[in-house]
Amino acid sequence: MVSLRAVYIVGYVFLLTVALGLAGDIVHPDDIAPKKPGCDNNFVLVKVPTWIDGVEDCEYVGVGARFGPTLESKEKHANHTRVALADPPDCCTKPKNKLTGEVILVHRGNCSFTTKANMAEEAGASAILIINYRTELFKMVCEENETDLSIKIPAVMLPQDAGENLENHLENNSIVSMQLYSPLRPLVDVAEVFLWLMAVGTILCASYWSAWTAKEAAIEQEKLLKDASDECLNMENVGSSSYVEISTAAAILFVVIASCFLVMLYKLMSYWFVEVLVVLFCIGGVEGLQTCLVALLSCFRWFKNAAQTFVKIPFFGAVSHLTLGVTPFCIAFAVVWAVYRRVNFAWIGQDILGIALIITVLQIVRIPNLKVGTVLLSCAFLYDIFWVFVSKWWFHESVMIVVARGDRSGEDGIPMLLKIPRLFDPWGGYSIIGFGDIILPGLLVAFSLRYDMLAKKKLKAGYFVWAMTAYGLGLLITYVALNLMDGHGQPALLYIVPFTVGTFLALGKKRGELKILWTKGEPERPCPHIQEEN
Repeated sequence: MVSLRAVYIVGYVFLLTVALGLAGDIVHPDDIAPKKPGCDNNFVLVKVPTWIDGVEDCEYVGVGARFGPTLESKEKHANHTRVALADPPDCCTKPKNKLTGEVILVHRGNCSFTTKANMAEEAGASAILIINYRTELFKMVCEENETDLSIKIPAVMLPQDAGENLENHLENNSIVSMQLYSPLRPLVDVAEVFLWLMAVGTILCASYWSAWTAKEAAIEQEKLLKDASDECLNMENVGSSSYVEISTAAAILFVVIASCFLVMLYKLMSYWFVEVLVVLFCIGGVEGLQTCLVALLSCFRWFKNAAQTFVKIPFFGAVSHLTLGVTPFCIAFAVVWAVYRRVNFAWIGQDILGIALIITVLQIVRIPNLKVGTVLLSCAFLYDIFWVFVSKWWFHESVMIVVARGDRSGEDGIPMLLKIPRLFDPWGGYSIIGFGDIILPGLLVAFSLRYDMLAKKKLKAGYFVWAMTAYGLGLLITYVALNLMDGHGQPALLYIVPFTVGTFLALGKKRGELKILWTKGEPERPCPHIQEEN
């Protein structure tokens, strides 16, 4: 019978981790407002450092318009320019004040963006800053019937709070100056390399742990067989209480459950809901960290006795003394992370809890054969594509990316992610990957190593090296696509699934072992009966 702990952690992870994809956070081109001559710029983020009375002040972030010239990409080439208030503030008619190359600060509304830009250019402004009436940024496009699009000055949208700060300084007769430039992101950031190593290393560790436990169970079975006892009739049950096998029906049902939960996250996304997710993540993280620490410390002789002696606790049953010893530390670690999760280095604690949870899941959850693995990953493949790309047609935005970033929650993304800050990116932010993009293909990779060990295949003749390499290549292609798409969120399983499943199927077919892999999964170890005399 499967343990309550195993059922709990499987249910928790499948509800909270598989619904996330890889995402970037740079402003990107879209198809909602089609391009046309004179209005064909890509949307780019713009850095706006400011000086008040010659003293360096705040640096704001705006977004460039689809029209006008492109901005300088390097700070050293961007000019320091004085800022002036528009009169009238909306700049829908020619400003009363004569300008001599200043940046004009105007309010959004009452006329089109291009009308404001044309009026500012005619008045002698070198650039136009449009203050949004909301705290977020807005993409400035051209209207369908507009023809006067030969605009020679750049236009930038600023959020409401930034515009109000600048406006207050100008009304107080302060001298305000600024630079406008849009730095380019590096093709590859070191954070992506480390995130790739983290994902691959997590699957590698989890696979060897899963294969080791399967091998230990096989050794126990062989001991029973040598004793020629009746217990060999029940050997299929040996070790079965420590893990959960996924069936084909469960693999298909996964898409339905995960989709429902993703929509719920999308609809309920708010500050309080993220707080609930943080609590649930901490509970799962404590369970994962505790499991990993107990397994690791049990390898040392100083802790073996504590790991093998138990005390009975109500509801939890028999618990080892070692587990009791590490649990307070795990709880304290998770609580400290939750309290300080908004500080700059909090991503370290989140990744530690996340990796421990993923490794624990890949130890507890198993696929019995290649058929279930193929069905599960194929469903996840379609699920990822639908909620990253197709969902835009119904929801007018990518549901999965909105959930992954934690939009409308006031938080810097939800906790069920591995994340590393971009080290050399002028825009900062994080490179992230959802737990599901590691767990789901990790189930197939772990299965390959268990099969190799139980079939007594050498590393080169087995499937694990090929499956592990396929996963690494698939994830690498994901990052290439992410950079080519200028940071726009990419469904990692779109690239990982064809690599892993395709490699497994092709290799099994070539070696003539596809039928065994597809149905039986693990090589049979028949129970020997009394040998017949010759």
